Amino acid sequence: MLSGSLLAEAGGEVYTPGQKLNKDFDGFARPFLVQHCVDCHGDTDPEGNLSLHDLGPVDEVNSGTWKSVWAQVTLKEMPPKDMDQPEVVQRLQFSDWIVGELKRVMHDKGGFHAHLDPNKGNFVDHELLFGKLPEGIQLVPTSSPARIWRVTPQEHITRLNELINREKEFDPEKPGLRTHGDVVPTNHGGELKLYFGTDRIIKWQGGTVAYATAVKSVPAVLSSHRDHGLENYPDFYTVNSAEATQIMGIANDIIRYMAEGPLSIAEPYQISDDIRSVMDRWDGDIRGLPTSLVYSTQVMRPLTPVYDLMKEEEVTDERLRAAVDYLFEALTFRPPQQWESDQYLGIVKQSIDKLGKEDGAVLGLSSIFLDRDALFRPELAQKGEPDQYGRVVLQDWELGLAVNHALRYIKPDETLRKAIVEGRMRTREDVKREVERMLADDSIRKPRILRFFRDYFDYDLGGYICKDGKALADTGVSNRGQAHYRAMFDGTASTDRLVELILAEDKDVLKRLLTTDQVVATERDNIYFGTRRTREEVRASMAAAKKAEEERKAKEAAELEAWKKANPGKKPPKPKKKPRVDINHKVTPVDLTGPPIYARVSRRSFGRGSMQPERVLAKAPEGQRLGILTHPSWLVSHSDAMDNHAIRRGRWIRERLLGGGIPDVPITVDAMLPDEPEHTLRERMRVTRETYCWSCHKKMDPLGLPFEMYNHSGIYRELELEKPVDTTGKIIDSGDPSLDGKVANALEMIEKLAESERVEQVFVRHAFRFWIGRNETLNDAPVLQDAYRAYKENGGSMNAMLLSLLTSDAFLYRTRTEQALAESNAAKN
Repeated sequence: MLSGSLLAEAGGEVYTPGQKLNKDFDGFARPFLVQHCVDCHGDTDPEGNLSLHDLGPVDEVNSGTWKSVWAQVTLKEMPPKDMDQPEVVQRLQFSDWIVGELKRVMHDKGGFHAHLDPNKGNFVDHELLFGKLPEGIQLVPTSSPARIWRVTPQEHITRLNELINREKEFDPEKPGLRTHGDVVPTNHGGELKLYFGTDRIIKWQGGTVAYATAVKSVPAVLSSHRDHGLENYPDFYTVNSAEATQIMGIANDIIRYMAEGPLSIAEPYQISDDIRSVMDRWDGDIRGLPTSLVYSTQVMRPLTPVYDLMKEEEVTDERLRAAVDYLFEALTFRPPQQWESDQYLGIVKQSIDKLGKEDGAVLGLSSIFLDRDALFRPELAQKGEPDQYGRVVLQDWELGLAVNHALRYIKPDETLRKAIVEGRMRTREDVKREVERMLADDSIRKPRILRFFRDYFDYDLGGYICKDGKALADTGVSNRGQAHYRAMFDGTASTDRLVELILAEDKDVLKRLLTTDQVVATERDNIYFGTRRTREEVRASMAAAKKAEEERKAKEAAELEAWKKANPGKKPPKPKKKPRVDINHKVTPVDLTGPPIYARVSRRSFGRGSMQPERVLAKAPEGQRLGILTHPSWLVSHSDAMDNHAIRRGRWIRERLLGGGIPDVPITVDAMLPDEPEHTLRERMRVTRETYCWSCHKKMDPLGLPFEMYNHSGIYRELELEKPVDTTGKIIDSGDPSLDGKVANALEMIEKLAESERVEQVFVRHAFRFWIGRNETLNDAPVLQDAYRAYKENGGSMNAMLLSLLTSDAFLYRTRTEQALAESNAAKN
């Protein structure tokens, strides 16, 4: 066993992040545990009921314990602050050693991936990334590993949508409306779907719901586990056999629709401009059936080489290859190499020989939908010679598609495509040229930027929070049908538009998003941005409504009596229809008025769409709202079925703004609040103050509880259970002493956070994870500092920060591994 002096000596050695450690359990890990851990976690009455006294080398059985040790040591939770602390290098090496051992031990058992989870990105010490490094740490030029990215659900469905639907081009007079290149919008249920032939439907039997049922559609197939936060598509996602089977079925439908249009999903008589002739054939209740639709004869879909191939009886190699090459580039965003074109041509010809022209062509062409590059985007860096650090610059199509992917869901525009083909996508300057061009062009849609803000803020989840009907009604909003959920999807679109407005100005982007008084709103938002009434105010509102109704009836009775006197013996007129008065007695609505504005929500939905684009650009009630974190879209996204979720809100503040990390909840902990409807949420959260829980909850609860000034529908309130709502909170251990201290409410906390450089730096860290596709390491410190400097020196410019990230070594360089090269060669063969 090493002595303390020997440990100190070991802690003084040079540490290079990412370098393989030649250390073992007995010579390194055990002495670390003995010196820094077992005093509190010994064999007698250990802290947290966790004993490390007999913890041996990492194995499958004790891997859970080692994972917990890794989190606690890496986050500097262990050893406690009042205990002797390991040297910085020693702590870093110990953390790296655990990760290496867990990866080795768990390699054949699902692997160890926690360190790759974007939610664990904050485990890297913020001060080391943005401050001066202590002696003993030697950085090397950064790069990212050679890898392939599984495409996102949004990317995949947009690629498919491009094959069968034509979208409107950008209109500078109406910049808020949906444009070619925008993400496929959600439908009324919040699902991503593409629809067949909706632009040609001119009549249907039944209401909108019946119409929605009748329309043929395709849901997003590729999975995403996202609940809150960013995703790691290069490391965490693949395509399973069930998804591949679904994709083949979808490919069949799409190819047939490309060839035949609505005839592939409808009867010939349904395609007519004479609506009456079709309606005359409708017999019985056909609502919701495909036969309840009438399609115009106008051709709306793109007519492609697939259409040319299928419309002609003669099968030629020229037509076959044209269809193959077109589909390949449409699905992979790059033209096929000769061997790829030949391979798929052979598959289609073989399929036609066995099944005949129509079925054979459809089946053969469907195979392209499962090409690796149709479902993944490779960054294998096979071209070029590695530098002294083993790094290779991405080139040509790999680099061009990486740039395209950073901003877009559709294939590269002609300018970028030409640059790739002509060999002008090989250098940092090439990337800078194209990124600057695309960022400056409003007609080039950039939905990936908006996706980042959705993933970062998590304001788009409100429509998926299933609410208890009674609890929802108690908040003051409607619980009838889908009213609340549609309001939440509308709210997401409204917040999207607000983000776009602030991005367009590109000044102090994060600060403005946190503190803006602007609101993009629908009529329904007059309630959601309103104030919850007290019990007395509710009674007064109901009494006033009752009195008004009595006065209305009395007036009508008097008018009727006067009419009878003036018209003796005549039959009185029918009574007037009672006017519908929809009064919300529980909420005092706010008058959100302002200039008209459009949100980017329609189409590919049906009819007018369940979400309408018309909005107003208004101001939120002063003293009640401040920035996105006080908008119902964010508040509801961080709630649950019955109440607010102060812990989740506090964790968001801790991780997304302060850059802190929270260890996973141990499986032995019952993470449930008591069911006590007579107590406030703050009162029920007393259980989190127990010693075993409070070490983590003290970092979250005081940050989330200030948002109790809103109920779980996002409505402002001053009372909870008829008691004054307690909105106080506290910022502790933020890493920025000027931030720490008590806050009176959420608005005061937000104002403090919005002024913090640390908060801006943490924002840059999340942007790094999103666009580089991995968590940051210490070697990325120069990249992060450059990106932050670009952001600050350009007045809080998102574009400047993006340009810095997309021209950084982390984006441009790849380190090739033997495994990556083997996978690439296997794909070729």
